Amino acid sequence: MLKHYLKAIIKDIDNLIDLTKEDIEEIKKANHEKIFNSSTLKDELVIAFENKKSIIDKELLRIVQENPGKDLSELLDQETKSMLEEMKNKLTKLKKINKEYAQMVIAVSEFYNSLLDEIFPRELEGYQKVGPKKQVLFNASI
Repeated sequence: MLKHYLKAIIKDIDNLIDLTKEDIEEIKKANHEKIFNSSTLKDELVIAFENKKSIIDKELLRIVQENPGKDLSELLDQETKSMLEEMKNKLTKLKKINKEYAQMVIAVSEFYNSLLDEIFPRELEGYQKVGPKKQVLFNASI
């Protein structure tokens, strides 16, 4: 059972990596519709990952509790250890790709916000933006 869920979780991580790489390419093309569409799929994969991770954690805990005094590494076969290591490595890779994706999202967001501020300047009150600047044209008395 443990190996089944490890194989499935590794596949989920691979799918998340692939989708995130595709999103990075879509950001570069300014194809935001595809990014919004993949967001739902990524959310579903994250939920599936969390459920499988919970099952794996429970199974590992069960194995340890059934064998008191033994280290987990003694209780797992080499294939299971390798799969756990592969999962860890893929999670590290996903983290790196997500960081790159987040940096691009922030850059695009800052660009659009600065563009919006250029078109519709806002007044600052302390550190908070309180609304559009009053235009001098509208304040002129006749």
